[in-house]
Amino acid sequence: MPERPKQLAGKVALVTGAGRGIGKAIALPYAGEGASVSCAARTSAEIEGLGGTGLAVQTDVTDIESVRLMLQTTVDSFGGLDIFVVNAGGNLDRCTVEDGDPADWVATIELNLLGAYHCVRGAIEHLNRRGAGEIIMIGSGIGHQGRAGGSVYACSKAGLWMLTRVLAMELWEDRISVNELIPGPVSTEMNPARPDGSSSLGASEWAKAPDDVVPLALFLATQPDVGPTAQSFSLMRRDA
Repeated sequence: MPERPKQLAGKVALVTGAGRGIGKAIALPYAGEGASVSCAARTSAEIEGLGGTGLAVQTDVTDIESVRLMLQTTVDSFGGLDIFVVNAGGNLDRCTVEDGDPADWVATIELNLLGAYHCVRGAIEHLNRRGAGEIIMIGSGIGHQGRAGGSVYACSKAGLWMLTRVLAMELWEDRISVNELIPGPVSTEMNPARPDGSSSLGASEWAKAPDDVVPLALFLATQPDVGPTAQSFSLMRRDA
């Protein structure tokens, strides 16, 4: 039986925040489907060990020059950029608005929203040179619903969803699609599952492992050049 063609053969993908968790879970199968993947050093080494093509890049997405170097290194090494997964993020303030630390608010906005802005703004010229591209923003249902005690994370991800929609409108004539992927609750170092394995959002929500996000991430990366854009694709059971 002939081997199945690889879905991302000839493509170049860049995944931020891919040292562990969701980012790593996405980077590995992208490489397995034939893409050359620029990502964190330890994940790149694992890709190479599995026979794929990886590139180690270390980046602070809150620093414009660091982002520029990440993008330029990727393009110089692989000849271009086709798929950009904007995954790096975090939550530095898990308090109410009243009790939260303003410095943690600023740091979370800088990481989740301004970091994404730096990334996509720097990537546009490289994607344009390929004549098309896919930008996949890793969003959050909390950015659509809100959550008590999670004000800054919710606001930063709500801003990311708006950035997704605006950027999609700005880039559709360039055949660059911009979509949001909402994983829903995933057990990671930042958001571990409860001892019984259930989600922190309640028993009705699907508590996932990072690998459960992969099929949707592959779906978005393999859409046609003129495919869905300005859309939010969610793995949550509740409305996101």
